[in-house]
Amino acid sequence: MIGIICALKIEVDGLKALMENAEATKKAGLEFISGKIFDKDVVLLECGVGKVNAAVGTQIMIDLYKPDVVINSGIAGSLSKDLLIGDIVISSDCVEHDINCTALEEPRGQITFTDEKRIDIPADEKYAKLLAECCENLGSSVRIGRIASGDLFVVYRRQREVIAMEFGALCCEMMGAAVGHVCYMNKVPFVIVRSISDDFKFNKPENYEDFKQLAADRTIKALKKFIKLD
Repeated sequence: MIGIICALKIEVDGLKALMENAEATKKAGLEFISGKIFDKDVVLLECGVGKVNAAVGTQIMIDLYKPDVVINSGIAGSLSKDLLIGDIVISSDCVEHDINCTALEEPRGQITFTDEKRIDIPADEKYAKLLAECCENLGSSVRIGRIASGDLFVVYRRQREVIAMEFGALCCEMMGAAVGHVCYMNKVPFVIVRSISDDFKFNKPENYEDFKQLAADRTIKALKKFIKLD
């Protein structure tokens, strides 16, 4: 089964329109929609904004549906001068840039598990390459690299520069690394795909509104190809 967690309702609706025998299950205020797309078992979720919402939705999806892979799709702000509006980033790995225990002499972004400490959470290499191939010919540049997540709507260029410098990430958003964090703990393969909604200079909330339909259209096309090929 393929699990798809989306930031945008229009993405979920676009994929749901292709689904046969759709069934909805509600838990913790979230609606999980499962069925067949191109004869493949798929479960969809719009989880809401932020790391906690994403983590809760991911864990419930894993518990209820046991997906073979989880794909997190949405939009992001560029952390690179080379990434422009409309470009696509596929995760090689992800980090949580808002974790800060530097007062305890730990590096910024370090996650403390019960049995290890690490900063980067690796995405599945095979699925990342496959998804990158599915994003080709969509009229935009496609890059595989690190994605940074945090419970912060990053606005100013200086904020972007700090995150880019400290973590070497290509883009920033508010959900992906939480999905990756939970998948890593459950040993479930995952990949994050992001369309760039605003460039390196400045991030305005209206850019999100202007771009979200274009982002949804592009990611839906890529996810359709991914489902067919998987």
